[in-house]
Formats: sequence, C-alpha cells, structure tokens
Amino acid sequence: MPALFSWIKVKRELVTAVIVCLFIGWLGSGLSQGAGAVWVVPIHGTVEWGMSGFVRRAVRDAEAQRAAVILLEINTFGGRLDAATEIRDTLLSSRVPVAAMVTERAWSAGALIALAAQHLAMAPGASIGAAEPQPAEEKIISAVRGEFEATAQRWGRDVEIAAAMVDRDVDIPGISPAGKILTLTAERAKELGFIDLVASSSEEVLQQLGYSSREMVRLTPTAAEMAVGFLTQPLVSSLLLVLGFTGLVLEVLTPGFGIPGIVGGLSLLLFFGGRLLTGLAGWEVIILFAAGLILLAVEAFLIPGFGIAGLAGLAAIFASIVLSYSSSTAGLISLNAALGVTILVAALAWRYIRKTSTWRRLILSTSLRREDADDDSGRQGLVGKAGRALTPLRPAGIVEIDGKRVDVVTEGGFVARGTTVEVISVQGNRVVVRPIRIDENTD
Repeated sequence: MPALFSWIKVKRELVTAVIVCLFIGWLGSGLSQGAGAVWVVPIHGTVEWGMSGFVRRAVRDAEAQRAAVILLEINTFGGRLDAATEIRDTLLSSRVPVAAMVTERAWSAGALIALAAQHLAMAPGASIGAAEPQPAEEKIISAVRGEFEATAQRWGRDVEIAAAMVDRDVDIPGISPAGKILTLTAERAKELGFIDLVASSSEEVLQQLGYSSREMVRLTPTAAEMAVGFLTQPLVSSLLLVLGFTGLVLEVLTPGFGIPGIVGGLSLLLFFGGRLLTGLAGWEVIILFAAGLILLAVEAFLIPGFGIAGLAGLAAIFASIVLSYSSSTAGLISLNAALGVTILVAALAWRYIRKTSTWRRLILSTSLRREDADDDSGRQGLVGKAGRALTPLRPAGIVEIDGKRVDVVTEGGFVARGTTVEVISVQGNRVVVRPIRIDENTD
C-alpha cells in the first residue's frame, strides 16, 4: 500500500510539471510575439484626435509586448496643437525608447511630435519647424513656445532653436533673425546638432541606432481610429453641429417626424460619439446634452409658453458642446459659428417651406374680408361645437369643424393631431379650443 501511494504521488508531480511547462511555453510564445522588435508607427497627414488615440494604443501595446524601440515615421504639415500635445505627453511617458524619422516634413504640430522622440533623424531634403500657432496671439505663442522649449530640453536639444520655430521674436545670429519663423532642412539641422543623424530610410536609422537585426512590426490605424480622426477635425465638427441644429429646427417647423429630424439626430450622435471615443468628452457631457433635450421637450409639449425649462435646456445643450472641446475658447468659437450658420440656413429653408404645397395644406389659404373682421357673429356660432385636430396644436393649428378647416389656438397646452376638441370662445378672429374626451362629445 505505501508503494501505491508513492507511485500516485510521483504521477501527480509529473502531471503538474507538464502542465506548468506547457503554461510557461504558451505564455512565453505570447510575449515573444513582438518582444524585442521595432514597432514602426506612421505619423502621416493631419494631426488630429484620431491620431492621438492611435499613438496612445501603439505605445501601450509596445510596452505590453516589450518592444525594443518605437520608430515614428513622420510626414505631416501639422494640425491640432492640443492633439499634438497629447501625443507629445504619451511619447515622453513611454517606457519603450522612441525614435523619429522625418521622411519629408514635420511642420507645426508635427515638429512638436518629432522633438518628443529621444532619437531624431531626418531624410535628405526633409524639413522641420514652421510652428507659429494660429491665431498668433501673445498668450498662445508663449504657451506653445514653452512646450517646444521643454520638449527640446528633455533630450538635450537647443532650446533657442526650438523657440525660434514658434516665436518670430527670437533672434539667433546666423541662424534665425528676428521677425522670421525658423524652419530647418535636414542638413542644416544636423550641422547645428539639433538632430542625431541624416538617413535615407528607416532601415538606415535602425542600423545606426543599433537595431538593424530586430524584427519590424508596422502598425496602421484601425478603421475606428480613422473615422474618429475625421469626425473630430474642426471643419467636420462644425459641419456636424450645423446639420444637427438645422435638422432639429426644421423638424420643429414641419409637421410629423421626418428626414430633418433623422439627419439632425445622426449628426449630433456622430459629433458627440467621436469626442467620446477620443476622450475629449466624457459621459457627463453626453448626459448633460440629453438633459437639455429633455428639458426642451418638456417646455414644448407639457409647459405652455417658453420659460425656465426652455432656458435651462438651451443652457445645458450649449454647455455640453463647449465642454466637449479641449478649451472653452475653441468650444465657444465653434458653437457661435454653428449657431450663426444654422440661423441663416433655417431662415432660408423657412422661406422655401412656406411656398410648398404641403405647407399650404396645413394653413388656411382663404383671406379674411374687412366686413368679416368687423363682424364675428358668424364665428360666434362655433362656440360649443366639436371638431378634430388636423394638425398638432402647438398651441396654434388647424381643426376641422362641420367639414370646414378652421384656424384655432388652444388655451396654452399641446394637443396631438386627431384629438377631438371643443370651441370654448371666439375673440374676433381668435378661435380658442380645448381637448375633450370622446364620451363628452357623444352626450
């Protein structure tokens, strides 16, 4: 019996050892995929929030896979400074060394990204600089210049050269006279010691940095990252706001729910969805916007007139839009521009809507003669009569009474289309109605 127990113990230890070896082998194979490799990250096109998310993902994955180095291939005219600043922070905090290869140009926001790399190379004929912010206000220039100087200082690069790329007041004798924004060619940057080397290809950069034998893993943005980048571009964001506001306004002006409401809703969904995915806006902003819509709906359908609920709804919607931008200034500028264009488009659309056959069917086309206006005895006969609402009464609309279309108003509340109403008073041309129950009308 002791021999049997001893044999079972040995078998159990063998099985445990095999399982442990298999697990270690599986874990090692998972870590070895991309481990010690060179992760190549393209920085091409406009710098925007989609690119920021892409770089953030690339750095996170490179750290998880224990990459040897991250190589940025940069070719950009620039873009959003706030997105470039976030990319810069991501690169500086990376636990994996970062190298940058400027293949053609790194201008404006692209120059800040290039300076954030520990090793900086440029291809022959490439250029870097031209980073004066727009608008070129003193406060903005000072902030951007500070970012460039701090980033250059991080890796021991000339701080004054970095500052001259942003501020035209910087005077560097023999390099950048006052009144000019500095842009350096690859050869000039190497001559000044501002970059580490001039190389014709990424492979040459890796060879000179000592990574020539490493596997290269090339990353590309996902479809979602490219879509988010497109949606968060300033022009596209403003267009989405205009379409959203205009769609909602036209939906209010026209009966029923149709294309304007759908287009407006989808536009606002894309606007906030893109910002939510990039981290520009959190769920609190989405909730604030939804609360604004609910307050406006309450004001329109439950509370007569336009008061506190309506004003609070507008304030919540406007605040949510401003908070979805990286700065309140950028949010206010975009909001004001969108409102201005929306008012213009809505006014032009309203002029067209009033001429359509659909709108004519919803309003009274007959004119009131002077003698009819002076004598409302005929309309007094409507008091006490019941009719059916042909259109929603908000509070004005059309009601059919005795087979005739009558322009009416309610006491202040909203009445849905098809509701049975009763005329309670006639004041000149003003016919006032209220909804009644079906059983009241059948007595």
